[in-house]
Amino acid sequence: MTKFLVDKAVNIPEGKLKNITAAGKEIVIANVKGEYYAINNICTHAGAELHEGVLEGKELICPWHGAKWDVQTGDLIWFPQKLKNQQSYNVLIEGDNVFVEI
Repeated sequence: MTKFLVDKAVNIPEGKLKNITAAGKEIVIANVKGEYYAINNICTHAGAELHEGVLEGKELICPWHGAKWDVQTGDLIWFPQKLKNQQSYNVLIEGDNVFVEI
């Protein structure tokens, strides 16, 4: 696995999202109560960028059609259709830097 710098932790405050492109993958990082999680950034329904959605607790809501994803696991929480789960990634905190492993 390769480690990619996301940002300084202070730049991703609680309840906020940050998107990056690393190793050809679009990834969204979420800060949930001081814990950082990362999943694919592209909705498996219609291709929306999830970082433009809303984070409510651990639920990331797609900005286009309201699909709900668990940012801790990448699992689909709610949508009228069955959608493919998002891939999740390991997040590391080193000093004041946030990294994602791909």
